[in-house]
Amino acid sequence: MSVAIHATEKALCKVFSDDFAFSIPAYQRPYAWTKDQASELLTDLLSFLGDGSEAVTDANPYFLGSIVLIKGEDAPEADVVDGQQRLTTLTILLSVLRSLANSESASEITDYIYQRGKRLEGKENRYRLKIRPRDEDFFRHYIQDENKLDELLRLDTSQLTDSQRNIQINASYFFHELKLRSYQERDRFSHYLMIYCFLVVVSTPDLDSAYRIFSILNARGLDLTLSDFLKSEVIGKIHQSQQDKYTRIWETEEEDLGREKFQELFAHIRMIDRKGKPRKTTLKEFREDILPKIQPQKFIDEILKPYSDALEIINTANYRSDKDPETVNYLLRWLNQIDNFDWIPPAILYFSKNRHTPGKLKQFLSELERLAAGLFILRADINDRIGRYAKLITAIEENVDLYALESPLQLTPQEINRIIKTLDGDLYLIKRIRQYVLLRLDSTLSQGEANYDYSVITVEHVLPQNPSEGSTWLQWFPNEEERIQYVHRIGNLALLSRNKNAEAQNYDFDKKKEKYFVGKKGISPFVLTTQVLQQSEWTPAVINQRQEDSLQSLRKIWRL
Repeated sequence: MSVAIHATEKALCKVFSDDFAFSIPAYQRPYAWTKDQASELLTDLLSFLGDGSEAVTDANPYFLGSIVLIKGEDAPEADVVDGQQRLTTLTILLSVLRSLANSESASEITDYIYQRGKRLEGKENRYRLKIRPRDEDFFRHYIQDENKLDELLRLDTSQLTDSQRNIQINASYFFHELKLRSYQERDRFSHYLMIYCFLVVVSTPDLDSAYRIFSILNARGLDLTLSDFLKSEVIGKIHQSQQDKYTRIWETEEEDLGREKFQELFAHIRMIDRKGKPRKTTLKEFREDILPKIQPQKFIDEILKPYSDALEIINTANYRSDKDPETVNYLLRWLNQIDNFDWIPPAILYFSKNRHTPGKLKQFLSELERLAAGLFILRADINDRIGRYAKLITAIEENVDLYALESPLQLTPQEINRIIKTLDGDLYLIKRIRQYVLLRLDSTLSQGEANYDYSVITVEHVLPQNPSEGSTWLQWFPNEEERIQYVHRIGNLALLSRNKNAEAQNYDFDKKKEKYFVGKKGISPFVLTTQVLQQSEWTPAVINQRQEDSLQSLRKIWRL
């Protein structure tokens, strides 16, 4: 069924009219425009209006951008999906203009701020803009009602919330800037603002289509996310007496994780619940398939909070316990080096169930890192990974033996054989995995003490791919076909903490060690490279032994 979407250009006098009763949903960010943004808006408006030498009708119109609303066809009520910062700032500006106007103009401006009630009919004032509940009374009292602006400007900002402080600071800025102008200039500006300044109003009747519109507009830097919409869905269904409590829990978890990672959390929650690739939009899956199965308070208490806490530990590798935290965090750091995040949902689920049992975490993460690394080395595609981790999620939920041979957590004999074959082959040619494998090997050889916090790490050949004529390399490897069989294998690879020097790659072995593999302090930060420096020659026998030793170490790491 098609959904009606309307987009219309409207002058501000039509925006702040009986046609609209704007509400800022609870999922929106608090009012966040600072003095810089308010100053930019007022400066632009005054610049477009000009200095008064020409009539307002000759001034260039000003486009304020677009707002996105959830709004029915026949009712004025409209939830603001995008545009709250502009609508709030414009209302503050109108309030300031009203405070500086004569009584006749002030009365007209009030009509743009609220629709007057009728006492004899028992109708109260209907405010054109209703902001988030936490600041609604403050905004109504100091901005929308008459004769309160002076009181607002005298408030101690240290006692205000961030959004209230922004409201006060921007109101003060507008007041002092506009007070410098004459009554005629302010009246001319008010006329221009309401008649010649425009918004494109985009309206749609439901949340799904509004979210799709938002997603399209998101390239312009709008800051709403899926989690904001879900917050409205969940918090809105909780009894009003509990809404503040659960809003604080939600926002604390978002702050602890960070906005970007908090957004990712919902993709992981979706995977844990649905155990497969999305079949609808994520918003629709939550609304139709996930949230109806659980009470909103339980969703926050039993899913959102414990999963968020688990994800924070996983992302930061900062598990704390009296037992084995170093091993748990070591494994988490290596898991975070995998080039996909499909392993995270089962990790979240297991962490949320066993956070206070470090022995279980250590065993599980050891096996999960083995599985994730194995699938990474085999270059398993996304469908294979999601299918495998979906089975693992089910196994965790059903409390089956995760360490049995048939468990989805365990590599199959066929997978193990393919992994060994890959590691024993031309690893250098598999660009996506070569650095990971070598760093994992190097870390084990250093007993976990190596630090890999370098801006650049490169994988380099010891025996060059194209040795120079007359070099020692050709004496050690006279047969080109045989040489090619050695050049790309682990036994011939080393690590550097800087960009490669193309001229040095073909140096003879002694000079290459001195000029190429030694760091600034005369040593290498990598055990694998130190092994190279300890050799007096680099022959097939040396590479073969190193290949065998490296492969044995990797087989031990991942129990292959």
